[in-house]
Amino acid sequence: MVIEHAPLEDELGDVLEKAMRHAGLNEQSLAALAQVEAGKISDAIDYRYDITSDELKRLGRALALNELGVQALAAGRYPLPEIAGLPFCLYPLRTAHGIGVANAYIVADCGKHSGVLFDTGSDPVMLRRVWPAIIKKLDGVFITHAETEHTGGLAEVVKQFGPVPVFCPVDAKIAGAAALGEGACVTLEGFSIKALATPGHAEAHNCYEVRATKVAGGTPLLVSGDLFFAGSVGGAYFCSQQLRKHLARLLAALPEQTVVAPGHGPLTTIKNERTFNPFVL
Repeated sequence: MVIEHAPLEDELGDVLEKAMRHAGLNEQSLAALAQVEAGKISDAIDYRYDITSDELKRLGRALALNELGVQALAAGRYPLPEIAGLPFCLYPLRTAHGIGVANAYIVADCGKHSGVLFDTGSDPVMLRRVWPAIIKKLDGVFITHAETEHTGGLAEVVKQFGPVPVFCPVDAKIAGAAALGEGACVTLEGFSIKALATPGHAEAHNCYEVRATKVAGGTPLLVSGDLFFAGSVGGAYFCSQQLRKHLARLLAALPEQTVVAPGHGPLTTIKNERTFNPFVL
């Protein structure tokens, strides 16, 4: 069992700012709706917190946020679950991007030298630094969406491990990659990988449900890209309504023990995010 110690992608201020964008509110309109001083909201967005528990409740109601998650973030105690039960090894590859960190992942049979890569980090040099020494071969590469922090190492990966099949969302426009639409399945060396089309953060965005073909009923993995993170969601640069719709769809459809490997921040589970994610009511 593992309890993640990677920092959360978002603080309370980030969550409030994203929720305001989803709701089409600014600081003044939210202040009037929630009966909280606009200055306090502005300070919170800038990570200066002087908001009472009652004010947080009113903000959460006004923004359609989960009170448990909002209060936990405000207290700096967002719960992270034990990560256990995967019938294969999961290697998180964390590379710096701006002031944050972007995640890529390798799944592999434990002890084997080949695996499947999900996203390719922000930079090929940094990706090499965090690459697990045991992995000498790639059976496939899956891209969640075509942003630099998730595709920065792709050309180098293909050069080093090619020929290797690369898969991406429909309309992602990644040269040489095969497009996978909703429900498309690929089987590679003991893994079944199903594409789940989840536009919202980007117009062309996939999550990937990963299962071990040799273990019937084993705990699945969801590589969630920038759809959602532990304690937050990705920025809705394409469509906030679609982002929240697909978040609700996956949280309802996947088993609660599913391990979630997000594009930023620590690992989590479907059960944990159903309970605490501020954007899940």
